[in-house]
Amino acid sequence: MATSDTRAAPRGPRHSTGRANHPLLRGLLVALVGVVAFTGTGAAFAYQSLQGGIDRHDVNDILGSDRPEREQENPDDPNAGNEYNILVMGSDSREGDDNQAIGGGDVQGMRSDTTLLVHVAADRSRVDVVSIPRDLVVDIPNCPLPNGSETEARLEGQGWSDDNRMWNTAFALGAESGDLGYAAGCTIRTFENMTDIYVDDFVIVDMSGMERMVDAIGGVEMCFEEDLYSPQAKLDIEAGCQTLDGETAVAFARARKGPGLGDGSDIGRIGRQQELLTNMVEQVLDRNILTQSGELYRFLQAATSSLTTGDEIGDLTAMAGLAYSLREIDMENVNFATVPFDWAGNRVRPNYLSDELWDSIRSDDPMALPDDPEAEEESENADGAEDGTGPEDADGTGTEDANTDTGEAGTEG
Repeated sequence: MATSDTRAAPRGPRHSTGRANHPLLRGLLVALVGVVAFTGTGAAFAYQSLQGGIDRHDVNDILGSDRPEREQENPDDPNAGNEYNILVMGSDSREGDDNQAIGGGDVQGMRSDTTLLVHVAADRSRVDVVSIPRDLVVDIPNCPLPNGSETEARLEGQGWSDDNRMWNTAFALGAESGDLGYAAGCTIRTFENMTDIYVDDFVIVDMSGMERMVDAIGGVEMCFEEDLYSPQAKLDIEAGCQTLDGETAVAFARARKGPGLGDGSDIGRIGRQQELLTNMVEQVLDRNILTQSGELYRFLQAATSSLTTGDEIGDLTAMAGLAYSLREIDMENVNFATVPFDWAGNRVRPNYLSDELWDSIRSDDPMALPDDPEAEEESENADGAEDGTGPEDADGTGTEDANTDTGEAGTEG
């Protein structure tokens, strides 16, 4: 399996390469059953231990009522008959010794290094996952803060530079309060402002948490056509097939610049991250981790200890219910895409194809990303698209353009 490196804007959804005979049923529902069976009389303690590791926030209380509307099919079960949208964010926070060791030092502030919209269809027939580039230039509305004040909106035409309106700035602005719930809230508000799609819940995972989860499943098997090397991300992988441990997997997910990593852009990195996540899911299923009590408990400990979530999805019972509703889905019905864009120097802007994508998700239809060779050619020829440099704010230390006002910093990766 080769890494994915391209400067052209993605034009169609990329199906995951999972095996059709592994239903998503073996999700958290089976995991919880396994924990109960494993712990016996200690089941309550195990459940309490896992639940206690999740940091939950009520985002509805943070954002209030000024949000996209959705009619509920069943007032007794708000998720029944409705699509379910989860915004998943990877934080590059350097809080704690583990995150500092991975990120290369103590850097102030927090940014969303990776953002995925996970859309679960109302009929539970498919799951669509959309990656949002951290360098996407967007309007950032004002966002609430814990002290009752609001951040200043950063809108086009009001004198803000593209660097001050990058996607991951929204997370950083909310995180200035030190409260991850408000960081997620500002990201959700920015997403809803951009797409008019209601977000039901959120999940945040940090770098050390990702590392622990990979180690808990015994590593991730990956194949590479060429050597990969990035001193900034502490990545050094030889060509061929091998099993990546947690440290190497996180370095692979963070790396942008260096031999074997393409043009150094965040877009190339997104393709590699999607590949890594797909392989992780496949291996959890292939190795029967969810049916082996000891390995299962270790995996759940690693997963839950690293999560910050919304109030509902952070409840293990609610997670189990969602997993059970997806019992008929196999990996062939889990689809990945990246927001269609045009290059704007070293940043990217959503183009008209992104509107079609969000329209399809809002309508709960299969993702719409029609092929458009003419638009693709325009993207390739846009400013900065052929200079091979990609965004220039990631030197591995996170300090090249760190700015406490914008919350921006390199995240290499």
